[in-house]
Amino acid sequence: MGSTYDNESDGKAFEDSSRYVEVEGEEDKHAEVPTKSKLSALLWDGGSGYDAWFSCASNQVAQVLLTLPYSFSQLGMSSGILFQIFYGVLGSWTAYLITTLYIEYRTRREREKVDFRNHVIQWFEVLDGLLGKTWRNIGLAFNCTFLLFGSVIQLIACASNIYYINDKLDKRTWTYIFGACCATTVFIPSYHNYRVWSFLGLVMTTYTAWYLTVASLVHGQVEGVKHSGPTKLVLYFTGSTNILYTFGGHAVTVEVMHAMWKPRKFKAIYLYATLYVLTLTLPSAVSVYWAFGDMLLNHSNAFALLPKSAFRDIAVVLMLIHQIITFGFACTPLYFVWEKAIGMHDCNSMCKRAAARLPVVVPIWFLAIIFPFFGPINSAVGALLVSFTVYIIPSLAHMLTFRSSTARQNAVEKPPAIFGKWVGTYVINTFVVVWVLIVGFGFGGWASMTNFVHQIDTFGLFAKCYQCMPPPQQLSTTTIPHGPFNSSFAPSPSPFPGGN
Repeated sequence: MGSTYDNESDGKAFEDSSRYVEVEGEEDKHAEVPTKSKLSALLWDGGSGYDAWFSCASNQVAQVLLTLPYSFSQLGMSSGILFQIFYGVLGSWTAYLITTLYIEYRTRREREKVDFRNHVIQWFEVLDGLLGKTWRNIGLAFNCTFLLFGSVIQLIACASNIYYINDKLDKRTWTYIFGACCATTVFIPSYHNYRVWSFLGLVMTTYTAWYLTVASLVHGQVEGVKHSGPTKLVLYFTGSTNILYTFGGHAVTVEVMHAMWKPRKFKAIYLYATLYVLTLTLPSAVSVYWAFGDMLLNHSNAFALLPKSAFRDIAVVLMLIHQIITFGFACTPLYFVWEKAIGMHDCNSMCKRAAARLPVVVPIWFLAIIFPFFGPINSAVGALLVSFTVYIIPSLAHMLTFRSSTARQNAVEKPPAIFGKWVGTYVINTFVVVWVLIVGFGFGGWASMTNFVHQIDTFGLFAKCYQCMPPPQQLSTTTIPHGPFNSSFAPSPSPFPGGN
């Protein structure tokens, strides 16, 4: 069959070798301390399809859950719902392409007797093996930059959220504190060891999503609520690129696959994870936008509008823990790249590797302090980095890898008939490239950077407390300035350019 390996031995070798060991031999551990090993395996040693599903679902929707109502206020209800479904499908498709390319690369290399048991395959290595050094460098640059800013966003979100529980410290100080907390992720060897954290992360996100939904419905609509969106193109495309960012969390697909005992089972896992994520993002975003309408244009974090309660405090704490987990998820590929660059990737001592990883956290910490713009930074990263990293590059790489008839004939994974086989796959890939290049990178880049520059002009770099302590009268009004940008609380309120 076209979608299987050439023979059973190749497939068995591929699956067996994927059970790589990070620090020490698994058999030795079982022989020495069987009870401890069983408990450790239960909590720490995750390589099943369920582990991959938890990892994908947990990583896909973290702090962005709190910014989606903000995006709905920019897009309007109908467009917000449609863009979530649309980009959810597009994200699942390109995750499938990455899966296919990983399997193709790994199979070719293992036929050459390459052993990956003590080496974590990464996306740039897949591109190098299939398309050469130029593609490797492009993939490495985009992937690392995206994951760097993805980690920055999680750190910014920690400071933004904790402020709703304790505002005695400004957000910049909270960023310092949570930067130290997030640095502890250097001790987690790989995605193979995220079993309990991914499970807990998804539980935390699920609670928060349904808290937002129920709390908004119980609160009801604010007096005089308005749902004006979309009103401006700059707002519309800023909101759409935040959703593009939401469903672009598969930049770590290769590393998650490599942590699986049977990586070939990953093909549909991301789709199942996306379907579950939609059950969290749609009800919560719809409910919060229904309740507060245009007030969300002033509040990029949904927690800001919900009344203080024990349930809200629980949601904030759970999201803080989850954001630290997601920080580690986004940073782990960066740790691997750094380890390989300095020759520490094969080191057996986890303590030495952890110490070697610490320099990766420093620039993330610094960037989070420079650009504390929770919400707008998501859209900028989505347009400029996510668009290429997880949509355009995988689609082009798939088309180029299988451009020859020989490559298509010998492909380890052939496209199923439901996608129109090779012709249908090339049509879909071309659509993804054109759409994301024009709408995501083009219009989205213009809108998100316009908004991002506006935040810098309003608050300045190194803002001590972004969107903190707005005047009381602004919290009670639903009147939104009609300037070309979304309004955000400034230290001293003043009308925006073009506002009434």
